Amino acid sequence: MSKKKPRVGILTFGDGREFLSEPLRPVNEKFTNMLRTALEADGFEVVVGNEVIWQNQLAEKNGRKLAAAGVECTIFLYAVWAWPQYTRVAAQFCPQPILMFSAVNPQYPGLVGMLAAAGSLDQVGIPFHKTFGELSDEGVFNRLRTRILAVAAHNRLRGKTYALIGGRSLGIDTAVADAALWMKKFGIDVDHVDQMELVRRAEEHVQSGDRVNAAFEYLGKHVRKIHWTKPDATMRLTPDLLRRQLGMYYAAIDLANEFNYEFCGIKGQRELTEHYATADIAEAFLNDEYGPAGEPHAPIICSTEADMDAALTMLVFHYLSGTPVLFADVRHYDAERNVWDLCNSGEHATYFAAKSSDPAANLAKTEFRPQGFYFPAGGASVYHIAEPGPVTLARLTRSGDTNQYRMAVVRGQFVRFGDEQDERLACSIQDNWPHAFARLACSPEAFVNGMHCNHIHGVYGDYVEELSIFCETAGVRFDLLM
Repeated sequence: MSKKKPRVGILTFGDGREFLSEPLRPVNEKFTNMLRTALEADGFEVVVGNEVIWQNQLAEKNGRKLAAAGVECTIFLYAVWAWPQYTRVAAQFCPQPILMFSAVNPQYPGLVGMLAAAGSLDQVGIPFHKTFGELSDEGVFNRLRTRILAVAAHNRLRGKTYALIGGRSLGIDTAVADAALWMKKFGIDVDHVDQMELVRRAEEHVQSGDRVNAAFEYLGKHVRKIHWTKPDATMRLTPDLLRRQLGMYYAAIDLANEFNYEFCGIKGQRELTEHYATADIAEAFLNDEYGPAGEPHAPIICSTEADMDAALTMLVFHYLSGTPVLFADVRHYDAERNVWDLCNSGEHATYFAAKSSDPAANLAKTEFRPQGFYFPAGGASVYHIAEPGPVTLARLTRSGDTNQYRMAVVRGQFVRFGDEQDERLACSIQDNWPHAFARLACSPEAFVNGMHCNHIHGVYGDYVEELSIFCETAGVRFDLLM
């Protein structure tokens, strides 16, 4: 389970002349403390070097310290003139790209030091981003923050494990990526888990009853409505089926905890959806900030149809935003309203129902409706309409013999039309699945021609710049659809 904010390292660089080292120490410490305080106030975990770097051995020592501390992004701070060689030595040990920062300090040539050090890094091919200005300036701090989140999102992927529960679903080729490619490009391992293991563990939870019954009671009190059916109905939602779905959620939680899975995907179709129960409940609450009994947890990114590049896109979004992430099909374009319907089974986290971290607030706007004819095994679909607000939507895809990654990105707005109109529009498309009605910042033609996948993902807020820097860092082609 991922922490919401990355661990950031700070190294401060100084003048290599011994007779200047001590007099300049208070200046360097002042700006180091200012930077540390600003980052911690914003929720970042900060690791600071042991001393101002004014010798090569100090550059190596402190670079190694940050590496050992597991920082996911490093800021090199320049408050005074600093010999560029130290930057180049320290950078060998720190996660890259390096973020270089010089605060406004006209009495001392810190900006001169940063620019000289940037040239030193450029000569040896070490990537970097430069930021200059007052930390108290919101625009300056936001630029630095954006770069921290983007660089850290890339570096946080390395060493993570994805649980591929099942395999390719319904012949969707874009859902399947080469495990060796993921390791080579992102440092991610892929662990295959059979869906039978999910079912086996789910049955154990159903039989023991402890966690499943508590969740069953909680949902009965807080979900706006559960549309129960008779056991012999063609499309069924019965207490036994809901318990199976809850069992799959706790089975997935146990697997993630036992094997340290950072994110996962569940095939679902066809085995679960035709012979056991849909995984919609499990997928929705894994992606939420809480479980079906209201118990808090960091989102465990989960993609339906075991879509690997969906899960990867979602994990990047989560690292950037710290919030749950949408998974949806690009289902329909309503030309009269100029709105896209982003809709997919029950995979949408309930967070999107009210855009709240409070499970009661979201579940009060959520219904459990019986699955339709696509899923004869039955179970609950998690129905709601996404709360309005600005959003960023994106999707990673691969193309060509080299499997070059590309990210299509578009700004948008989730909209609502009033409860009655929302319900009417949703039911005209799919009356039991969750919906997000989106207006996009590009024409329908540009969107269709720019999207090479049926699945799309996103979060509330504007993260276009973060995604652009992430793509630059990861060697991914960035396409903003406009």
